[in-house]
Amino acid sequence: MTKKKGGNPPKFFEQGADIMIIKRDYYLNKLIKKQNSGRVKIITGIRRCGKSFLLFNLYKNYLLDNGVKDDEIISIALDDINNIKYRNPFRLNDFIKEMTSDKSKHYYVFIDEVQFSEMVANPYLEKEEKTVSFVDVLLGLIKEDNLDIYVTGSNSKMLSKDILTQFRDRADEVHVEPLSFQEIASLYDSSSAALETYLAYGGMPRIFALETDEEKSAYLKNLYSQTYIKDILERNVIQSADEILETLLKFLASSIGSLTNPYKLAKRFASEKHINISSTTIAKYLKYFEEAYIISEAERYDVKGGRYFSTPNKYYFSDIGLRNALLNFRQIETNHIMENIIYNDLKRRDYNVDVGVVETEKLINGKRQKVQLEVDFVVNKASKRYYIQSALNVDSEAKREQETNSLKKIDDSFKKIVVLKDNIVPRRDEIGILYLGLEQFLLDDKAIDL
Repeated sequence: MTKKKGGNPPKFFEQGADIMIIKRDYYLNKLIKKQNSGRVKIITGIRRCGKSFLLFNLYKNYLLDNGVKDDEIISIALDDINNIKYRNPFRLNDFIKEMTSDKSKHYYVFIDEVQFSEMVANPYLEKEEKTVSFVDVLLGLIKEDNLDIYVTGSNSKMLSKDILTQFRDRADEVHVEPLSFQEIASLYDSSSAALETYLAYGGMPRIFALETDEEKSAYLKNLYSQTYIKDILERNVIQSADEILETLLKFLASSIGSLTNPYKLAKRFASEKHINISSTTIAKYLKYFEEAYIISEAERYDVKGGRYFSTPNKYYFSDIGLRNALLNFRQIETNHIMENIIYNDLKRRDYNVDVGVVETEKLINGKRQKVQLEVDFVVNKASKRYYIQSALNVDSEAKREQETNSLKKIDDSFKKIVVLKDNIVPRRDEIGILYLGLEQFLLDDKAIDL
């Protein structure tokens, strides 16, 4: 299949022979490394980001290509109405046991959207609080030597501290993000056309099977109303709060890159919508969004003091297209969108990412006063640390000073980086700050180590 000219990529994830598939080797290799590890593999991520395709198509095809027979791969999707009875963990257990009864074979068990499995009472105990869940099913199945088990889930409650404790260190998580710019860039005739589309519509896989801007916009908006908000209302048993939830998401969408907290958001409801809602309720709803992987909270870290601030923090959307759709594509501020995309790509690379704060002194009205300067991202993995600023440009000395002032106040030896919107030849300034173009940063995971 040949690529289309201009900004429209070829279709993929469609039925029929004429298909282009994005392999997602980064995640596929993670699964391959964990194959037959004796542990449950839990694939998490926002709904419609490609978890199921990764497991049921890409990984399944890998197994088939490497000698596994089709009848040795047992698949079940719990979000399918036809499988609703298997949301009962006892029936799910019976189904898998029946399908894997031949002990002479080695089976691969795929369970899609396992969070749909319900907790039920243990019929053998009198106390009602003693329940049975999918965790009990998986812990029982993993003891079978001829089973290798994989599940997908779209809600982080399934990986809460209590549930992970129940797994007794017998599970590994593979978290899947929407498509990265690195994954979609080759679909286009030019990286600039790819970036233009990515900044507007993000990386939800279905987007790249749609032709027009209207179709893409409608699809992203529909995800909120028919999938994400509906799931949150049902899962958390919330009545008549869909408009509140959507408004809260819009508030967050309009302020990415800005500090906020539940108290500020509650005041905004009162002033803009004339709705009184407590900060406690706001905090609860924010947690629901995080559990559904719609947003991610970035805490503020005191670079010099080595401590975290409790509030306010920043929130970023897991997919920038979803964020833009909430605002009807009317607030396309490239600087804020850049910041969100850089954050997502750092998280995709398995870095720990915080918002940095550098406390220093400044002469104000003749007096020296303490001020806080911001570093967009403090990025950590093992012994490595990077300080990263996102900037549209540094085309004047005043602009360069504005973007690098906080970096200059950090006196440790870790790398300091400014990511710029335009393509540039990577360079360092006189104090060692590295300047990279956004495309190079997104396309090359090793660029920050230049």
